[in-house]
This record gives sequence, C-alpha cells and structure tokens, in this order.
Amino acid sequence: MPKKILIVDDEPHMLRVTELSLKKGGYELLIGRNGREAVELALRALPDLIVMDVVMPEVDGLAALKQLKEDPRTAKIPVIMFSARGQLVTRKDGEASGAALFITKPFSPTQLLNEARRLLGESS
Repeated sequence: MPKKILIVDDEPHMLRVTELSLKKGGYELLIGRNGREAVELALRALPDLIVMDVVMPEVDGLAALKQLKEDPRTAKIPVIMFSARGQLVTRKDGEASGAALFITKPFSPTQLLNEARRLLGESS
C-alpha cells in the first residue's frame, strides 16, 4: 500500500508542481487548498507526510501546523513547510511550531521528492 502525502497550497500552479514532483515517488496524494482543509483532511486520512504552504487564506500554514502538532492523532506526522517568503522569522516560526523541514519557493522538484523519501524513511 503506497504511503499517503497531503499537499496543501492555495496556488493552483504550485499545487500542480508539488503534485507532479511527489507522484514520481508512487505516493497516494491528497489535496487541500488552505489550512482548515489541511487539518480536516489530516484528521480524516492520517497521512504519512504533509507538505504545506505557509501563506494561505482562512487558516495559514503555521496556524494549521500548530493545530496538527497539538492533536495526538496528527502530532507525529512530519510536515514540510514551504513559502516564497524565505524570511528568517517565518523559518524560525515554522521550526518552533514543529515543522520537520522548511523549503523556500521556488524549490527543486527532485529536492522535494528526496526530502519526502528521507522523512518517510525510504531510500532515494
């Protein structure tokens, strides 16, 4: 059974790039478009990994990450955060909130796939 990855981004282009990058790994992909959907989908599907943008409408990625890390059902799921904002404050906030990794957009699709494999305990 393939591992499940939840991808969350409000930008259709970035969502598609991320989806195509991770599809190469043979993963089952779930799609969310904001932080509220991220939390709902994560609680329902319990993915093996979450890849989530920081800046999104309704609930941003950092607020969603905080909710996920506070819930025992999702607290141990590794989360890769990404944003076009590579500012130090955002990176520190992400790491302090429990993100496993912070990637600045634009990112290398190969790097994303390799990092996903690493966090899922798989070889490249």
